[in-house]
Amino acid sequence: MSDIVNGLGRATAYGALGLVLLVLGIVLVDLLTPGKLGRQIWEERNRNAALVLSSALLGIGGIVFTSIWTTYEDFGKGLVSTAAFGLLGLVMMAVAFLVVDLVTPGRLGSTLVEPEPHPAVWVTASCNLAVSAIVSASIA
Repeated sequence: MSDIVNGLGRATAYGALGLVLLVLGIVLVDLLTPGKLGRQIWEERNRNAALVLSSALLGIGGIVFTSIWTTYEDFGKGLVSTAAFGLLGLVMMAVAFLVVDLVTPGRLGSTLVEPEPHPAVWVTASCNLAVSAIVSASIA
């Protein structure tokens, strides 16, 4: 029975940390794109913004999953590792966004929230997932 209680405690802690990292991912995408992201997605039904945010959330989720899956025996060390790799993933996604913005014409953030579908959204989403795969692979 203590194993179940211990597992529930760990799941709660990792779940809370994962939620914090996901919220930070939402804030980060919101900072990198013009306007309010929530309005873009839920009110204006902007598929471009939704795809970019979805890819960032999937990427962070993948990093958190990998970090938990390969966690250290020490619970505290595992939590710190998950937080560190999650934050690293967020920073690397932001850097990749800025690099793509530098090497492409126009302002990437503005392009990503245009009402019409734009191919740059797929490039940005792929970049988010690639960065998360690289960070995840470095954990294992």
